[in-house]
Amino acid sequence: MDSKISSRLTPDEAPATSSFSPNANGRHTMDRLFAAAAWTATGISVAILAWLLLTILIDGLSTLNWNFIDSLPSRNPENAGIIAALVGTLWIMAMVAAISFPVGVGAGIFLEEFATDDNWLTRLIEINIGNLAGVPSIIYGLLGLAFFVRVMEPITGGRSVLSGALTLSLLILPVIIVATREALRAVPGSMRLAGYALGANRWQVVWSHVLPAAMPGILTGVILALSRAIGETAPLIAIGAAVYISFLPSDFQSQFTALPIQIYNWVGRPQEEFHRIAASGIIVLMALLLLMNGIAIYLRNRFQKEGL
Repeated sequence: MDSKISSRLTPDEAPATSSFSPNANGRHTMDRLFAAAAWTATGISVAILAWLLLTILIDGLSTLNWNFIDSLPSRNPENAGIIAALVGTLWIMAMVAAISFPVGVGAGIFLEEFATDDNWLTRLIEINIGNLAGVPSIIYGLLGLAFFVRVMEPITGGRSVLSGALTLSLLILPVIIVATREALRAVPGSMRLAGYALGANRWQVVWSHVLPAAMPGILTGVILALSRAIGETAPLIAIGAAVYISFLPSDFQSQFTALPIQIYNWVGRPQEEFHRIAASGIIVLMALLLLMNGIAIYLRNRFQKEGL
């Protein structure tokens, strides 16, 4: 019976058995090609990074010792050290974290949780924050030179640690604000509704429930922002950070230098010995960066465990 029915079907009415198999094969081929391209790009990036790190370690470990870390800069490469730049970087990063974290997180909380009205002012602020995240760092340096160094000189002390910290804080604030808003958006709305159902007001819900749940994501953004700030050179050069300094900063109005500026100065010297101690300075900078990131990651994991 089935054979009779099938024999009566016209070619247009015949059942299609494998009409989608060519497209499926093409999609699988494209998937494999894309995966291969992604793995190739990742391998090339990791290989280049490993080669750079290996080169820096080979050049810098021979001159990396306690005398190098504990000595002031010198025109003689055998006596040159990095203590002034290291202390200046610690001063700056401590002040940048103290300024940018509460301001950036507070701005993100306000824009995401309290400024819920879709008016022109809110849209203008959001557009400007998104644009400021892509502004070149030298522009922030020129802004810091014009405002923090010259206009606010009686407060900041001119070309000082405070001026550098304020400039770098402006540089990373958009990153922290955007990361804070994204972390707050990831918190389920049911958590807010549960707090309101128990009689809490908006601030109590945000402070007691939403912010602790979003803190791991916020700290991830802070880690990325501080990692960018610690390696910036152009803004500090623009505000007039010292290239050569023979003393340690004593307060927030002291003149300063930083590790990126000191490394930049040594790399520009023609002597090969300065290039080696520049590699040693890069190792110290990477160690400081890993230490900062390690502390931030520990705090992030701790908040994650408390939120579970």
